[in-house]
Order: sequence, then structure tokens, then C-alpha cells
Amino acid sequence: MTASTGLAGGRWSPRPLADGGSASGPAPTANPVKRQPLFDDIARQPKSVVRRRAREYNTRVDNPDWDDIQASLASDDAAFARLVERYQSPVARLMWRFSRDPGRCEELTQDVFVEAYQSLRTYRGDAPFLHWLRRIGTRVGYRFWRRRARDARRVPLEDIEGIAEQTDAVDPAVAGEVLDALLAQLRPDDRLVLTLEYLEQCTMKEIAERTGWTEDAAKMRAHRARTKLRDIAERTHLLEALGWTS
Repeated sequence: MTASTGLAGGRWSPRPLADGGSASGPAPTANPVKRQPLFDDIARQPKSVVRRRAREYNTRVDNPDWDDIQASLASDDAAFARLVERYQSPVARLMWRFSRDPGRCEELTQDVFVEAYQSLRTYRGDAPFLHWLRRIGTRVGYRFWRRRARDARRVPLEDIEGIAEQTDAVDPAVAGEVLDALLAQLRPDDRLVLTLEYLEQCTMKEIAERTGWTEDAAKMRAHRARTKLRDIAERTHLLEALGWTS
């Protein structure tokens, strides 16, 4: 192998320069351009990759939870306790959608944070931490509904009618109880899409992000669920009982 390659016997050796200097030190009369390897590497990346990395970096810098997340990953229990305290209320409100029993709701909320702690390394910081927690909460609640669908009996439609007839006025607490019992008549995936769409006020894109479905699948499930729910409501005259008709 010739000396111009810079390799000799598999080891690095200085390349001779035209003026007698070498690459291991500055040539007496040479005026080499200083390279900036980091920026050269960035320049060689596709623009889409550069924009994505810049967005992820800026998100992490602006993320107020990032320091506590990193400390939690380093086994700082106090840091994770701060995250729990910061987000316990919004997570509990979400889990109330899945169970209106206070004790069960508290258990589901704890399950969300346990799962979050166990999978904390998968959080990349490209979305707010609360968004990530809500995706976990949606999965936890959906699994809970699926277990209930296998193990528990549905509320009879006659009982739903009885709940609705307990008051002449539209009591929000009664309306919420009726709606929850009515949604419980649906399959878990149908119930989930309507809960996210109407109670959580999610767009189809947000539903897809929370559930892992495609947007088309979410739209199809929502249409199917609305049709089923309308049929049940019409059979039981619930809309009239609650005064929800014009």
C-alpha cells in the first residue's frame, strides 16, 4: 500500500503533502481550511431529518417535565412523585370516564402511573408529557372495559329507563349515570371511540393517536357506534325521558 493512502501495515501514518509537510501537523506554507465536522454531517442529512431532530430538541428544551423525567430514570423517586402530583388530577378525570366508582377510578389512576413509570424510557419528549399519560390512560381504561365485558353483566335496559325517570328535570348527575349505563351496552371499542369523541372531545386524529388505530378505522368505529347507540336510545325512549328532544 502506498504512502499516499495514509495507511501502513493497517496503521495510520501521515500523508505526505506536496510542500513536504504532513497531515499530522500544519505544513510550513499551507493554509488549510478549518473543517466543522458536526455541521458538515448536518449538511449531508436530508432536510426532513434535520427539521425533525431540531423539533425534537426544541421540544425537550421547552418541556418543563424533562428534568424530572430524566431524574426519575436515574432512580430519583422524589422526581417521579412530582410528576404524579402534577398530573394526578387530569389523569383521574380521564379515568372517571372509564369507571364512575370512586374506588375503582383511584385504582385505574394508580395503574396509569405504574405503567408510565415502567415505560418511562419510551417517552421521547416529542409531545407534552400529559398527552403521553393520556395515551397510557386510554389503554388502561380500555383493558378495564374489556375485562368487565367478559366478567360482568350489562345493566338491563329497563334499569336505564328507571334511572332516567327518577327526576323531571335534567339533573347532570342523573344524565351522566344514564349515559354511562347506555354506553356500557356497546362493545368496548365502540364505547371507547364515543367516549373519546364526545366526552373527551378528541378529533379523529387524536383518537387514532391515543388508541393506535388509523384515522379511517376510528371514523368507521365511530359511525358504527353512533348507529348502535341511536338504536338503543330509540328503543328505550331515553331521549324523551331525559328531555333531550326538541
